[in-house]
Amino acid sequence: MCVRPRTGFVIPELTVRVARASNPRGTTAMAIRDHLDGLWSDEDFEEWYSRDGKPALSPAQLATVSVLQFLLELSDRQAAESVRNRIDFKYALGMELEDPGFHHSVLSDFRERLASEGRADKLLDLALEKIRAVGLVRERGRQRTDSTHVLAAVRNLTRLELVTEAMRAALEELARRAPHELIGLVTEDWGKRYGRAARLGKNPSKPKTRIKETGEDVYLLLRYVHRYMPALRDGEQVRALRQIFVQNYCINAQNRPKWREPEGAGLPPSAVAIVSPYDVTARFARRGDTRWKGFLAHVTETCDQDTPSIITDVTTTKAAVHD
Repeated sequence: MCVRPRTGFVIPELTVRVARASNPRGTTAMAIRDHLDGLWSDEDFEEWYSRDGKPALSPAQLATVSVLQFLLELSDRQAAESVRNRIDFKYALGMELEDPGFHHSVLSDFRERLASEGRADKLLDLALEKIRAVGLVRERGRQRTDSTHVLAAVRNLTRLELVTEAMRAALEELARRAPHELIGLVTEDWGKRYGRAARLGKNPSKPKTRIKETGEDVYLLLRYVHRYMPALRDGEQVRALRQIFVQNYCINAQNRPKWREPEGAGLPPSAVAIVSPYDVTARFARRGDTRWKGFLAHVTETCDQDTPSIITDVTTTKAAVHD
């Protein structure tokens, strides 16, 4: 897809006349266009798209819709309907009144493109330049930072479930990449233990036996991969299994895995403890009565009394990082 030139830099006369007549005091969408002349231009997005191919929808318009969607707390479907039906949205986007807009799925596709290579930060910097130019963000002005928790898209697992699920994920990864290498290693017992998602609960039957068997299985698999499958040692799930095993087991004097107990001071702190084999960056954290596994989003905004509050920086960190 490529970026196509558009005529949205100048608002159609009929759109201006109808928008002013129906909203004499203006709206948030109209204020963005009036005071900032739009936040971005299509040229700001050219490096995101190829030089040839099917013309894409205006990325500047999609970015502006995404901002309005956040401000007005709209779903993708509601935002697309607003572009199609609301005159102030057409005013902000420089669209003809009869323009049908776009399908709501376009917004999620645009966000996926926005989420890679630090593109969101670049767009924020471009928007801040325009906002600073009109005096809404001042040099040496007051700012404040607060954070909110972000849940990781992972299941809550006990420690035993974590190791069991990591073993299952590693076996599936190895089976996809080199199934013939596992012949003679994977037994029927392994199929029963790791053939489905781990759901043992907080009080599984025969916990000591399960802990012993799982530790020995993982230790055997890691040694087998290291010796006979060196090309697969750096697989994502194999690396996760290795880290999770080290965090939950140690090797005793008899060269056997031993379960790390909390009172033995052998468990890693929450700042480094992995909570899911599918997202090794997520962490457990607690603030007062709130407990979660995931991340922290730190948001900085201006707080001068005579200017609107404007977000100037957003940073996502691991959940255990302090403000």
